Amino acid sequence: MPKNPDYGNLLFLDIETVGQFPDYESGDESYRSFWDQKWSALNRNQDEGDGYERAGIYAEFGKIVCISVGYVHSKNSEDHIRIKSYASDNEKELLEDFAELLRRNYSSYDARLCAHNGKEFDFPYIARRMLINGVELPLVLDIAGKKPWEIPHLDTMEMWKFGDWKSYTSLNLLTHVFGIPSPKGDIDGSMVSTVYWKEKDLERITNYCQKDVVALIQVFRKMHYEELIPESHVDLI
Repeated sequence: MPKNPDYGNLLFLDIETVGQFPDYESGDESYRSFWDQKWSALNRNQDEGDGYERAGIYAEFGKIVCISVGYVHSKNSEDHIRIKSYASDNEKELLEDFAELLRRNYSSYDARLCAHNGKEFDFPYIARRMLINGVELPLVLDIAGKKPWEIPHLDTMEMWKFGDWKSYTSLNLLTHVFGIPSPKGDIDGSMVSTVYWKEKDLERITNYCQKDVVALIQVFRKMHYEELIPESHVDLI
């Protein structure tokens, strides 16, 4: 991995997703039928229940409730992190606002996006939900027909694998092994749906998502032999 990465056109991001309905019974008949087919294919251990707690991880059955983004910039000769979030119950509005950010600031040939497990989850999920909601794909997400080396997406989990495809390594684990303060607060990913649908606390989810973006940036810096950015240098906008 190269030292001294160029942060000028590099945007870090994380998303939080939930099922499109509070529970299985709330979906209409066709939705439940398609989910039954999906769950039947996934449920190799023949677990009891409808499996709907997993619906949020599939773009056909879930929706995005928060996208947090961050970038590194220099202020007074020191690196700072700026964090911004797009959070809403209205997914289409959220995606339109995020797409406008990408079109306005990340449309150049050298623009890049970075997420942890982003190539498997965040980037395709966002693109699929944009298509479903009729939101035009920004250039940096429209990768159809591109060669692998032309795709402007970075993935810290892929960086960590060094070609080893045997297992998933969480962002939280990487913060631990690198000695980075844990990003986790009072919730984790498994609780997002409950916090959203039952507690209706989107602000709590947004705070959780923002912490993950800060952790993502710090892991990225460790992978490039750079010093961590102090918490006092993290700004919310």
